[in-house]
Amino acid sequence: MVAATPKMPAAGYGLEVDGRLKVEFTTEAGARAGGEELKKRFPRLQVRIYDAETKAREEIRIP
Repeated sequence: MVAATPKMPAAGYGLEVDGRLKVEFTTEAGARAGGEELKKRFPRLQVRIYDAETKAREEIRIP
């Protein structure tokens, strides 16, 4: 059995956790806040913001 792959958002921003799309946001600030909070709680997770307009990903890093 093959799991369904969620589609990347066509607009706005998505939050990727360990390579899987989990949440969609309309603003970059919302996606960044959600990603930073998740990364602070679980520092070993790979958390990235996906920008639907540029189709680029940015990794969240907490110093």
